[in-house]
Amino acid sequence: MQKIIFLIMNCKICNSKTELAFNVKVLDKYDAFYLRCTNCGFLFAQNPFWLDEAYSSAITLSDTGIVQRNLQFSKVLTTVISFCFDTQNKFLDFAGGYGLFTRMMRDLGFDFYWTDKYCENLFAKGFEHLENKYEKYEIITAFEVLEHLADPVNEIKNILSFGGNIIFSTQLLPSPLPKPDEWWYYYFEYGQHISFYTHKSLELLAKRHNLNFYSVKGLHFITQKKLNGFFLKIILSKPVKSFISAYRLKFKSKSSEDSMLLSQKDHKLKGI
Repeated sequence: MQKIIFLIMNCKICNSKTELAFNVKVLDKYDAFYLRCTNCGFLFAQNPFWLDEAYSSAITLSDTGIVQRNLQFSKVLTTVISFCFDTQNKFLDFAGGYGLFTRMMRDLGFDFYWTDKYCENLFAKGFEHLENKYEKYEIITAFEVLEHLADPVNEIKNILSFGGNIIFSTQLLPSPLPKPDEWWYYYFEYGQHISFYTHKSLELLAKRHNLNFYSVKGLHFITQKKLNGFFLKIILSKPVKSFISAYRLKFKSKSSEDSMLLSQKDHKLKGI
């Protein structure tokens, strides 16, 4: 069993001093130290050496909310894109899991693509981001991703290489800081959640890239756009989301178009 030595290190986001928050067992067997920034409140694992083992299965067994979550985010993004972004542009779901969200958004008529280095694309085959193709996207979505990042500043920089607007979700740290057994979102038994954010830490993360930060109803934006926080609250209210979701149904889904395109590709591969 690997043993780690406790070392104080500076915050990975704002470079301020940190202090030991707690030590805990991850994957029910490894000792881990979690440090917290004294300035921005960012909480992170000191040395997450267990990640390869943690990702032996990309989607954890207990993630029973995966379908419900994707349904919810598809309604939210439909509203946000319709009011604040170019609906005719291309979009990318980063760390997109099985491709369910990408497929849902294409079915709603949005030109979404998928990328994920850990998970197999099951639902959006044929609509992967091509690594050798230079492509800029209107929005990069990253739902339930930032808590997995070992180096948030550089990994956000990598995501921004796809485009200048990131829309993401992650649970913000409660105050006061919960003990290891007091907050479900720690997920220490699975070992994949290694970074936990406050509003201030996300704001500073955006500033590190000279971008704006907004947080509304559990949805977070790191963006080159200047948005109105009050307007975001209005459009993300339940009545507006319901109206936009119903209105979007009038738009042409890409489902049939995608089916024909993939069928043509399949025939070419088979020489038919």
